[in-house]
Amino acid sequence: MHTLVVTVHPEPESLTHHTVRQLAAALRPGSVEIADLTKEGFDPRFTLADHQAYQQRGGCPPDVRREQQRIDRASDLVLVFPVYWWSMPALLKGWIDRVFINGWAFDYTPATGIQPRLQRLTTHLLPIAGDDAGSYEKHGYGQALRTQIEHGIVDYCGSRRGVTAFVHESERDDSAATAGEVDRAVALIREAIAVPLHAR
Repeated sequence: MHTLVVTVHPEPESLTHHTVRQLAAALRPGSVEIADLTKEGFDPRFTLADHQAYQQRGGCPPDVRREQQRIDRASDLVLVFPVYWWSMPALLKGWIDRVFINGWAFDYTPATGIQPRLQRLTTHLLPIAGDDAGSYEKHGYGQALRTQIEHGIVDYCGSRRGVTAFVHESERDDSAATAGEVDRAVALIREAIAVPLHAR
């Protein structure tokens, strides 16, 4: 069992990074790799070389291949990110755009259609949201985010759906309540990784 935690946030002392540290501490020692895309300077721009790799008319750029190899080593992938405009930050979206491509995350031909390739992987989401759970429910923001990522990316590539554990009201002044939200979300992810969903 090996977990890759992928995160993005420009502020090292942010609640996002605090949550990542809490999660890493909660998982089995030595079983976690953290990919801090901001700190590592990952380039999210989908270039001509990326387009050619997607169309299988050229090899993957070296930075993309390194990311694919990190995921290949993992049994579980956890995306920890602040919610920007009801979705993921551009840096994380660019990482997915460049890394989850035809020929690696799935195979596509006009003759066979889509053939998912990430069945070995379980993907979990830990979004850090500024608004409260009631607003997410009332306006459908939570369902929209889950549909976009769980169905549009995770299911599309054949990965097993893990846990989606929101941390709501991330900007409130009540530090005890925020800590409780983080502890709850981390516990849900930890339990899902310790006891895989298909084994429950």
